[in-house]
Amino acid sequence: MSTNAIILLILAYFGVLILISYFTGKEDSNDAFFKANKSAPWYLVAFGMIGASLSGVTFISVPGLVEGQQFAYMQGVFGFFVGYLIVLFILLPMYYKLNVTSIYQYLEYRFGKVSYKTGAFFFLLSRVTGASFRLYLVALAMQYIVFEQLGVPFWITVVISILLIWIYTKRGGIKTIIWTDTLQTLAMLTCVGVAIFLIANKLEWSVTEIMNQDTFNSKNQIFFFDDFNSSVYFWKYFIGGIFITIAMTGLDQDMMQKNLTCKNKNEAQKNMFSMSVLLVIVNFIFLSLGALLFIYAEKFGVDIPVVDGKTRTDLLFPEIAMNQGLGTGLAVTFIIGLIAAAYSSADSALTSLTTSFSVDFLNIEKKEISEQKPLRKKVHIGVSLVLIIVVIIFNSLDGSVVSNLFKFATFTYGPLLGLFAFGVLTKRAIKDQYAWIVGLIAILLTYGITSLPESIIGQYKFQWEILPINGLITMLCLFLISKKTTSSIDS
Repeated sequence: MSTNAIILLILAYFGVLILISYFTGKEDSNDAFFKANKSAPWYLVAFGMIGASLSGVTFISVPGLVEGQQFAYMQGVFGFFVGYLIVLFILLPMYYKLNVTSIYQYLEYRFGKVSYKTGAFFFLLSRVTGASFRLYLVALAMQYIVFEQLGVPFWITVVISILLIWIYTKRGGIKTIIWTDTLQTLAMLTCVGVAIFLIANKLEWSVTEIMNQDTFNSKNQIFFFDDFNSSVYFWKYFIGGIFITIAMTGLDQDMMQKNLTCKNKNEAQKNMFSMSVLLVIVNFIFLSLGALLFIYAEKFGVDIPVVDGKTRTDLLFPEIAMNQGLGTGLAVTFIIGLIAAAYSSADSALTSLTTSFSVDFLNIEKKEISEQKPLRKKVHIGVSLVLIIVVIIFNSLDGSVVSNLFKFATFTYGPLLGLFAFGVLTKRAIKDQYAWIVGLIAILLTYGITSLPESIIGQYKFQWEILPINGLITMLCLFLISKKTTSSIDS
């Protein structure tokens, strides 16, 4: 597929997104931007949230994990499902009862202003880095496929990517994103389906025969109970997956903002349950694609791409889709799926970061009506510039993007997890002015524990269990600055 054809395809796709933005962004109000006027259909939100949850990390990096750990990632996915149930039954009802715009307003109701600002700060830190990781991964793939051949520097690729997001989210915000996410989820899943069909056909298998092939079964082990020290040990992945979902969905303004656009609590719960079931199935399909990619590479002598001297299993999918003669159909759907993967998470992150900073730090809801819209638009531009800078910085990182993303998240989401858990599970009040100090101490102690030398922890490898450890340390520190009280918020 020629470079010019790819560029035309990208422009056409963005033309569709901007058209959606035109129709959904006619009401340029803060209520529409932040909450979609609480009128979004739950089934539309559920389908769109699949794409936002998957993002470029799942689309590109999760298939690449099969090389080093087979299907061990599914252990975490089963944990995700349990985590979604906790969010569904505990956190969603609480947010709807309080009628919040930003979910961190709960911390102000429960503890005070400093706790509120502390929680919002850790969200901003977590989501800026998380969105940047995801966008970086897809920008890297776009650079590899298209822009490198045109001599376009990586930083320009990043600027163009975020500029396009800004264009189609600047008016409608979350109201626009609910519809664009639906389109982008469909694009991603279509690409994966086409890829599996064509690769299986090239291997002379039917889709129904894949599960019975010895070479496939040699790469699809899910459960790992043998080595407690291993990073893929079942309970590390499963328990970590539960807390990853609670923190990165239930305590994340980006994901919960979509849920809060539903008409009421019951519709939001139907949305969450439907999405959680579908995500288990979809993640298994992505890992199956990963196994097929490596089987194909071994059979036909395809080398794993190397960029700047680093082996990138993340780039095996684009290499096979674009350069191995599997047809224009796969190339077209891959490009569309890749773009969708980038923007299904990055556009909602841009909107949620704008919402959180405007509501949590600038108190936009308390300002004069005439000041609110101009202020929101300035924040939207400022957040876009921050994302550009952070993505460019990430270009110097080593290692698998999915591993870096979740490792960083276990540190930054830990204080959020501890603050909310302490608020929900206890009736104790805290010395609010020390909340931010507790968050920093918890991160430092957690980092210290995970950095212990082998002489102390042996061959033990930390995985996602870092997050609940971090949250528990936060809770213990909060207990030390707390006292009994009879007041609490009934969740």
